Amino acid sequence: MRRATANLCASTAAAAASVLLGACGGGERRDADAPRGTYTVAVERSSFPPEQRLAMTVSLVLSVRNTGEEAIPNLVVTVRGFRDPSGGSHDANLGRDLWIVDDAPGAAMTAFADTWTAGRLEPGRTATLRWEVTPVVAGTHTLRYAIAPALASEARAQLAGGGKPTGALRVRVSDEPARARVDPGTGAVRRDE
Repeated sequence: MRRATANLCASTAAAAASVLLGACGGGERRDADAPRGTYTVAVERSSFPPEQRLAMTVSLVLSVRNTGEEAIPNLVVTVRGFRDPSGGSHDANLGRDLWIVDDAPGAAMTAFADTWTAGRLEPGRTATLRWEVTPVVAGTHTLRYAIAPALASEARAQLAGGGKPTGALRVRVSDEPARARVDPGTGAVRRDE
């Protein structure tokens, strides 16, 4: 009786494993339609004020041109440095905001950290992404950006000479807050730059 029960258990486990494995590995790959290849771009503009003050809203602007012969499926821009990831193991969060992102590029946010998309970019066309941010930590900080032709694919972007379309923008944030006053006629806050 024990041997029959053991055989029944073993055959049931084998059948269940075969069903599970068949469900996991069968059919077409999910990334079968993912873009592949190399797309050539030019970073036409990367601007971010190198001197900033606490509480002074500034713009980060990146303009990317498709200089290749094929449309870029979904232009992706990743910007690292809005947060300081240097939190220690005792910290509940792994960093702090260096800038508050007040306004990000349109509906371009993705589920990936610090990553935005600009959609399909035809050959010869330029996409411009703009972030409105406010520095909240004084000091010298660096933002780093990288360009890709699609989210989570084997495709890659390159500059005309074959280099990577990446860059760094170094900024000094003064601990002197921006001066502001209230316009008595309108109630609007005016900041002295």
